[in-house]
Amino acid sequence: MERQLLADEVRALRARRGYSQDELAKLIGFSQSTIKNIETAYRMPTKEQAHLLDKALDTAGVLTRWESRIRAAPISPGFRPFAAAEAEARALKWFEYSVVPGLLQTEEYARMLVEAFPGLTESEVVARVAAKLDRQAVLELEDPPWFWAVIDEHVLHRNVGGPPVMAAQLAKLVEFARRPRVCIQVLSAACPHNAMGGGFVIAEVARQSTVAYVDTVLDGQTVYDRAMVEMVGVVWESIRTKALSDNESLGLIEEGAQQWQQRIAS
Repeated sequence: MERQLLADEVRALRARRGYSQDELAKLIGFSQSTIKNIETAYRMPTKEQAHLLDKALDTAGVLTRWESRIRAAPISPGFRPFAAAEAEARALKWFEYSVVPGLLQTEEYARMLVEAFPGLTESEVVARVAAKLDRQAVLELEDPPWFWAVIDEHVLHRNVGGPPVMAAQLAKLVEFARRPRVCIQVLSAACPHNAMGGGFVIAEVARQSTVAYVDTVLDGQTVYDRAMVEMVGVVWESIRTKALSDNESLGLIEEGAQQWQQRIAS
């Protein structure tokens, strides 16, 4: 939401000054596509770009302060617009290639993943983990969204935090897989697919357009464009139809949990 507000503010300030996107781009020394991406919330301005925009638009540092505030928040700028859709969704369709979906992670598993991100202080780690756990409340509502998840089989065997963390994490997957509005499917490690570059989520929200989030190594992107969201949906259906059934998947997850428990005992 804040990212979209920043985009709207840049667009309004540019219009008030009477600049075209191309004219503003030349003033700050960047391309017209950079301005377009900022104004459509496709990309956050960097600290340098925010400073240059403040000078060009005579804003007394407003955009620089916005940029600092957004980047300091515990949820990444690329995901933040999607977080609002996630909280209001009637259905969530989630694919993960390398990790357990965020809404299904244990605190210990989530912390291990956050700590792996370079350059974070302890307080930043705590804030990010807390923000992720807070989001999980959506699945605890009296009327929760329908939740479909497809996870690559590698997720069950990737050692995140050691056997105790993994055993607890897979036990939580088993618990969720047995809930009435949750379906977790495993995609066999031997099955090639067209989303090996990363995970994504589709949120279907009542009385609003469907929104998608596509993960990347740096930040990720919330997608509103109807054609792009539709394509993400096509990829989702392709992956889901290749995955094991929910019952077969539950058996595989239970087997993985037992294997991690055995590693603890040994």
